[in-house]
Amino acid sequence: MQRPARHTPANSIMRRAYTLIEVLIVVAILGLAAAVLVPSMSGRGDFDTQAAVRALIADITFAQSDALANQEFRRVHFYEDGSGWCLVRVDEAEFSAPFDPSTADYVHDPLQGATAGGAYAVRFTDGGRYASVRIMGVSIDGGGRDLTFDELGGTVASGGLPGTGGTLILRSPDAAYRVEISALTGKVRVMRLADAQISPE
Repeated sequence: MQRPARHTPANSIMRRAYTLIEVLIVVAILGLAAAVLVPSMSGRGDFDTQAAVRALIADITFAQSDALANQEFRRVHFYEDGSGWCLVRVDEAEFSAPFDPSTADYVHDPLQGATAGGAYAVRFTDGGRYASVRIMGVSIDGGGRDLTFDELGGTVASGGLPGTGGTLILRSPDAAYRVEISALTGKVRVMRLADAQISPE
């Protein structure tokens, strides 16, 4: 005897699919993630510029403390092409002499080891994360490119006179920061510049 075929009601079949609400929630979450991540990825130069500013502040502080610790003059020289800076030892007789990279007495950089002779120099053009950053508008002690500290950690200008401070700008395509150096103390203050405040180089 043959059994009759069973008919399953249509409403009892389990259908596996996404509802419209579930699809809308997923799209909304992806949209929020894109809104958060895309500006961060496109503005990476801003993070690189901030990192360069922090590195500069650390090196200025190091030059000041090294001058105090060794009871010698220390100088932070900013390269004319805006590609970075270096830390050098100077004598009072050399204050007004122009910077010569071949004869400069570089401070030893323990982080570089034997590379570049261990010279304490930061070059943005060497590649790496600071490649898009440039230094512009350097004006220290009335238009110079050197920030010099004496044995007491104070800033000095040519002729041994007290330093008058100065400013410079670190700039990338995404951001610019003005670094202000106080007279005498060498205290550093940083301010982010709006696009309208950035003068063309």
